[in-house]
Amino acid sequence: MTEGNMWLNDTIGFVPKNSWAIDPFGYSPTMAYLLRRMGFDNMLIQRTHYELKKELAWHKNLEYIWRQSWDAEESTDIFVHMMPFYSYDIPHTCGPEPAICCQFDFARWRGSLYELCPWEQHPQEINQENVQERALKLLDQYRKKSTLYRTNTLLVPLGDDFRYVSVDEAEAQFKNYQLLFDYINSNPSLNAEAKFGTLEDYFQTLREEADRINYSFPGEIGSGLLGGFPSLSGDFFTYADRQQDYWSGYYVSRPFFKAVDRVLEQTLRATEMMMALLLGFCQRSQCEKLSVGFSYKLTAARRNLALFQHHDGVTGTAKDHVVMDYGTRMHTSLLDLQIFMSKGIEALLGIRYDKLDHSPSQFEPELVRSKYDAQPVHKVISVKEGRGYQPVVFFNPLEQTREEVVMVVVDSPDVTVLDSNWSCVPSQLSPELQHDKSKIFTGKHRLHWKASVPAMGLETYFVGNGLLGCEKAMPAKLKFSSKSSLAPCPTPYSCLKIETDVAEIENRHQKLTFDVRHGLLQRISFKNGPQNVVNEEISMYHSPGSGAYLFKPSGDAWPITEEGGQFLISEGPLMQEVFSYPKTAWEKAPISHSTRLYNGENTIQELAVEKEYHVELLGPDFDDRELIVRYKTDIDNKRIFYSDLNGFQMSRRETYDKIPLQGNYYPMPSLAFMQGSNGQRFSVHSRQSLGVASLKDGWLEIMLDRRLIRDDGRGLGQGVTDNRVMNVVFHITLEANISSISNLVSSSLPFQPSLFSHSVGAHLNYPLHAFIAKKQPEVSAQPASPKSFSPLAASLPCDLHVVNFKVPKPLKFLQQPPEDSRFVLILHRRHWDPSYCRKGRSQCKNLANDPVNLFNMFNGLAVLKTKAVSLNLLHEDPEVMGYMEQFGDIAREGNVVMSPMEIQAYRFELRPTQ
Repeated sequence: MTEGNMWLNDTIGFVPKNSWAIDPFGYSPTMAYLLRRMGFDNMLIQRTHYELKKELAWHKNLEYIWRQSWDAEESTDIFVHMMPFYSYDIPHTCGPEPAICCQFDFARWRGSLYELCPWEQHPQEINQENVQERALKLLDQYRKKSTLYRTNTLLVPLGDDFRYVSVDEAEAQFKNYQLLFDYINSNPSLNAEAKFGTLEDYFQTLREEADRINYSFPGEIGSGLLGGFPSLSGDFFTYADRQQDYWSGYYVSRPFFKAVDRVLEQTLRATEMMMALLLGFCQRSQCEKLSVGFSYKLTAARRNLALFQHHDGVTGTAKDHVVMDYGTRMHTSLLDLQIFMSKGIEALLGIRYDKLDHSPSQFEPELVRSKYDAQPVHKVISVKEGRGYQPVVFFNPLEQTREEVVMVVVDSPDVTVLDSNWSCVPSQLSPELQHDKSKIFTGKHRLHWKASVPAMGLETYFVGNGLLGCEKAMPAKLKFSSKSSLAPCPTPYSCLKIETDVAEIENRHQKLTFDVRHGLLQRISFKNGPQNVVNEEISMYHSPGSGAYLFKPSGDAWPITEEGGQFLISEGPLMQEVFSYPKTAWEKAPISHSTRLYNGENTIQELAVEKEYHVELLGPDFDDRELIVRYKTDIDNKRIFYSDLNGFQMSRRETYDKIPLQGNYYPMPSLAFMQGSNGQRFSVHSRQSLGVASLKDGWLEIMLDRRLIRDDGRGLGQGVTDNRVMNVVFHITLEANISSISNLVSSSLPFQPSLFSHSVGAHLNYPLHAFIAKKQPEVSAQPASPKSFSPLAASLPCDLHVVNFKVPKPLKFLQQPPEDSRFVLILHRRHWDPSYCRKGRSQCKNLANDPVNLFNMFNGLAVLKTKAVSLNLLHEDPEVMGYMEQFGDIAREGNVVMSPMEIQAYRFELRPTQ
């Protein structure tokens, strides 16, 4: 949105104040919050549940003030107009009777591009003979529609998809309506005035009327922003447009591209950050040339990501060839961003500056994608004898120093890891595995070690042949089920058979128990705390009524795993893993999965359980099937759970018997959790958007993929059968409450994630970016240049998240005077639940209760000319964004004072202190 808003302002001098969103399938309050903080005044929405529309219309609440659930000061209030009827087309916008309204769509003539009115009553051209009868018929619809709203100002949109494609069509609508308006306006007895106008005209006229006349109802909670309307909080999921047609299928459709969307988002953020660091720290013409020269591709990446946010893009509801176009655009931008980051590393580490802008980089990404619809693969590091040590550089896009167990793939088991001080680092070797029941070992090896990377900085490690007196990577011990038909034990590992039906893996905090016969998780036990039943189940729905938009299962899901699949345990000092290729009714299973525990002091990972599902819902065997994973726990959540909205806030969800199964499914962009009466909390963090439900007490199920052969009649005109091979990664956490519990059922406000939970989500969604040298040094010489880069003076408080740090207009960076404050920092203060262990589990050092001063944020860089701006960077007046006046004064002093949940943007200039 920032990219689009800035383009409008730069190109035609227009700053938008009104949001028009008639086609998203349900609405999130996060959008209302972001728009308000961008300086928007009004919103218009359409697709909300038909029963909800009836309820709001009955009480004349279709126009309301949308307020965030945490807001006690009315600072997030924004005015909303909800359209009242089934659709936004002309038959459903003039009034309650579509058969009449369709007669006033003057593009539906016989022989025109558009379908005729299905009610068999067609438009008539307006003339002096019929104008009275036609005008009164239209005005009758307007009057009936107006009874659903409070004011005397009525909005009647006039359009549809793919309209106004010719001047003739626009002329036909304009000419006929002008005759109708002239008749209405020339007859005072009709007590009405009708005219063409923009959305801005409508909201301005309505606000002027609401200032003159008080439309408030007795006892109603309103808003100081605009009198006469109720204030409402909450979201509009899950959308249904008729009967039992709930639009919960799109939460999961095309999940491969939902994952690519997030990869592009976090790679773009990391690139923006690296470019801002380059322009701030490097202070050389070569760095400026590299950044300015890349600005076209950076802009293209911003726009390709923005394009995919379309309501038929990330939703997975586009035609196959359009999906291919989206995918190709995102893939191209991903490659471009990775090339820039590879070169940025060289400059920030001082490896070289010359010809950065037009010569190839010495580095390449460790994770590579061969084409737009292929899974990423790890670049294999060759560790042949006599070769030098291969540098591996990590970029940490988070605002805290990061301790993390990392992994690369090597071609030989004889391998050692060194840190940037040339000291030995303990490491572990495990076989690389694949989704192939006859050959699960690839012959390559995964190398794990614990890395430490500065906040928003770089750190180098070296991987090479086992020399220099360091201990070689320790091979994991392998155990496999006696029923598994694995190949011979791979070198250099030792192998044992598991003869029991139950197996365990553990680290110093927790122990996981598995059912060996089915290869599924059964229990999570904390060594100094709770033990929980977590029965994992992999199941399928049969859904002949489902399509890209709709989820319409024919009954409950049934488990697909049978006894006797492949089951392998890999145990090492840093990572323990259970790999399962289940036996199913199909020769090639549609899923295999790994469960991992990590050991690493001060790491977030060692307190979470990593689940990785490899999904291949390919071919006609899986037509009209929807694949889920279900966790059946002993947590008494009363079928109440919480799922996130846009990764920003949580929403309370309750399963109702009065609506069908598909209506109890909700979006899960990144997190869902359920909580028991004793305060125990079971959370699943995801690195991509999916759908989630809690259909029975203690159950949490997440849909992984869906393959559907029929169109569901909502405009796509095809099924969804272009499934791709993909991996879904979850981080599962169990937490115990350390304070008193409020009543689960009566509490309507959403619970918040813990501080630890926020950290788990950040590590999953903003991973380390790893780069390896293209050419390996021939000798084990220590490189002379610095091997790390630490831009921040100190880690930021743990509840303060850098949404972005960027240069909004890199192309104009050299032309803009420093007085323009060319850098932007966007911060979010996270809201967290203090009734869970506060600092211990998240390694938290400090919180944002005390002001953070931007002037002291960077090592060796002075921050100058700070000013608070709107989130679209176009406004500096605090009142325009809903803030109090002093907000701007505090920012000018460099201080960041933020309430929990707030997102704030700051412009400033950077200058070296030396």
